[in-house]
Amino acid sequence: MSEEPVPQQIKPAHTNWIRVSLLALGLILIGVGIAWQLKLPHFASGLPRENAIMVIAPYRHQGTWVFDDSSAGLVEEPFVAGVPEMIDVIVKDIPDAEAGFRLLFSAKPFPQYQKKLVWLRGEGDGNYYRFSDSEMEGWICPAMFKYYKTAPKELYVKAEPLK
Repeated sequence: MSEEPVPQQIKPAHTNWIRVSLLALGLILIGVGIAWQLKLPHFASGLPRENAIMVIAPYRHQGTWVFDDSSAGLVEEPFVAGVPEMIDVIVKDIPDAEAGFRLLFSAKPFPQYQKKLVWLRGEGDGNYYRFSDSEMEGWICPAMFKYYKTAPKELYVKAEPLK
């Protein structure tokens, strides 16, 4: 007696394709969620911060003020077009500021802020601001949008020693 082969049930090809697609989508969503939670630069760099007061630590590099912010994907981001001179004014009483200082800034007043900057105009991808108590003005580059969705009408700043 010979046994006849038992026919195997054939599943439609589209069922397997749907399962694979759903699995891939699920894995992608899990990966994006993990990257978001870990604030990996690629995912976090394009998102403005939600803090009320931001902090960076500018320092002198190759003759101008720059700063790093790894969470925003910025390395040696330079201040240009009048802003270095504005920084010179606010750090004049900080010893060894060239080696680095703490710069607090906010779109809203905070206790003991040092200077208020007033928005003048947009130009290129950046914005011009001036000190409210003088005619000194400077251009803040598009890196500002790592911190704000839109250019604030006012910025409040304070420089203080790192130590």
